[in-house]
Amino acid sequence: MKSYPLGVKQQLPKSRYDNLLDFFDHQFQSYSQQTAFSNMGQGLSYKEADKYSRRFAIFLQEDLGLKKGERFAIMMPNLLQYPIAVLGALRAGLVIVNVNPLYTARELSHLLKDSEAKAILILENFAHTLEACLSDSSLEHIVLTSIGDMLPQPKRTLVNFVVRQVKKMVPAYKLSDAIAFKSSLKASNTEYRKPEISGDDLAFLQYTGGTTGRSKGAMLSHRNLIANTEQFLAWISSDPDVLTGNLICPLPLYHIFALMLCLFGFLSAGCESVLITNPRDMKNFLKVLAKRKFNGIIGVNTLFKGLLAQKDFAKIDFSGLRLALGGGMAIERSVAERWKKATGAPLMQAYGLTEASPAVTANPIDAEAFNGSIGLPLPATEVSIRDDRGKEVAVGQAGEIWVRGPQIFSGYWRNPEETAKVLADGWLKTGDIAKFDANGFVYILDRKKDMILVSGFNVYPNEIEDVVCSHRKVMEAAAISVPDKRTGEAVKLFVVKADDSLSKDELIAYCRKNLTPYKVPKILEWRSDLPKSPVGKILRKDLRNNLQSSSQASC
Repeated sequence: MKSYPLGVKQQLPKSRYDNLLDFFDHQFQSYSQQTAFSNMGQGLSYKEADKYSRRFAIFLQEDLGLKKGERFAIMMPNLLQYPIAVLGALRAGLVIVNVNPLYTARELSHLLKDSEAKAILILENFAHTLEACLSDSSLEHIVLTSIGDMLPQPKRTLVNFVVRQVKKMVPAYKLSDAIAFKSSLKASNTEYRKPEISGDDLAFLQYTGGTTGRSKGAMLSHRNLIANTEQFLAWISSDPDVLTGNLICPLPLYHIFALMLCLFGFLSAGCESVLITNPRDMKNFLKVLAKRKFNGIIGVNTLFKGLLAQKDFAKIDFSGLRLALGGGMAIERSVAERWKKATGAPLMQAYGLTEASPAVTANPIDAEAFNGSIGLPLPATEVSIRDDRGKEVAVGQAGEIWVRGPQIFSGYWRNPEETAKVLADGWLKTGDIAKFDANGFVYILDRKKDMILVSGFNVYPNEIEDVVCSHRKVMEAAAISVPDKRTGEAVKLFVVKADDSLSKDELIAYCRKNLTPYKVPKILEWRSDLPKSPVGKILRKDLRNNLQSSSQASC
């Protein structure tokens, strides 16, 4: 508590909201004339978000006949339709299943079957994926949308994708018709019926990445999301200028980090969330940033690193920037230091996971410099570092992060065995290895499953990657474990060069200068790129699954 920002309290008062529906109603009334979301140059006011999401809720209730608690899947990138769909489905009492639009038919099929989703809203560009798994799902309705549905007619860039087979197999509707009441006289003549929702009712089945097998649906309640939103807002309340104006959201809303912060968090403060549809298109991304001042931006390490690499990045006006928040993966010290030098604002690191709605810890908003930690436990959040027997370890010692608080999920959807592995007496066992310092800051070392055991010594890939990426000739790096006859396991390093002149000897010498000998990579492989998730997180599991390579160089 001595390290908490001034004015931030350890506990929070009881929320005024019983559910997310009450939460929305308050924001819509309070900020009706302000812009809530923008995308591709088009804005959506709080008043319009209220109107369209209410109409969509009526459509779901009346035209589709969906009942409270039934699952509704959403599969699209960041477009103005996304918040309308989320708000409307929740207002209809449905449980949302967020789906990565880049999923294959196999991945989509698993989510649809596991959740028993009754309906899906999908961007028509990805309808071919749905078509491939439609016959093996429980879907009864499809709602289609196009990229330009929420844009004025002259700006529309519709993809003329024909979904004949999809429409033949399951009734299909257009989102634009639904919110305009063009698809049914039934909906247009019906008043919205607000369902009875308690804080314990499910709001989302948020599927995990499936790094240890098939993805599991984390059951997140209305209370979980409200609590985590209020926890994070309380954390940054020491700087009232943070949540004013507009905040850049390049992470997809189907990701729990962006969902909580850019939709619920910013919405509750009357801010404008600027939704970026394709942040990998850095040229157009920079054009958005250059158009006006912005108060905040969220992202992952690779996104911030990518921005810094753009020659026009220095031309951006950062005078209004108050919050730059990184999560999802470790922020490299070199990236944080370059960001601070380029923008004048510190790159703040936070930590969370799907099962915690997601935020658990964050660095103080008034921090002047990057400290390498994932911060302090948020208000009303307990963090404990424990050994393999579940006993707390001493300050400075490594152990698994256990978390307890109102944001912790109730378990995995219809999966009591997996739930029992991670929940114990209200505590969530995260699988992440970390340590406390004397001031209460948490330093994450690595995922428990990613830890490398070299001759009995624990080696954490994050540490190796942080050192390697501090080399000026390195763009990206990833470290994994490989079998070794002498040491049991050894470190294999994958590197993307920033400068072609970088040699194996130069990089290994740099590692030997900055790492204990047993941590120095034994095998080095050059790569043109590294596998990443849609939010830009480097996927070590994909590297582990494909160890056969013709370009290995023994070190």
